[in-house]
Amino acid sequence: MAIKRIVSNIATPQVDDVRAFYCGLFDLDVAMDMGWITTLTSGAQAQVQISIASEGGTGTDVPDLSIEVDNFDEIYARAKAQGLNIPYELTIEPWGLRRFYVLDPTGKLLNILEHGN
Repeated sequence: MAIKRIVSNIATPQVDDVRAFYCGLFDLDVAMDMGWITTLTSGAQAQVQISIASEGGTGTDVPDLSIEVDNFDEIYARAKAQGLNIPYELTIEPWGLRRFYVLDPTGKLLNILEHGN
């Protein structure tokens, strides 16, 4: 058996606002929009992963989603320019990860990250 994909679902009555947040911050594309559900995609292939954690590392809360990007500085600049709530500022972690946390419009805690080069 092979897992083909895992999809994260975000419950909200404000589908349009949340779609605008994710498309605007991460340049995601709308793959499907049925009004009550919208599916966003980057078109990239990624490994299937599920992380199970008691904390988020460095004593932070466990994030709801971790999003690895290849344009980290651009995403961080967008988040700052948009005045988004960043509860954990840009940090280079001891294990070599650059990351920051941002809250989406539903209150989901997002771990935005870039692995060290």
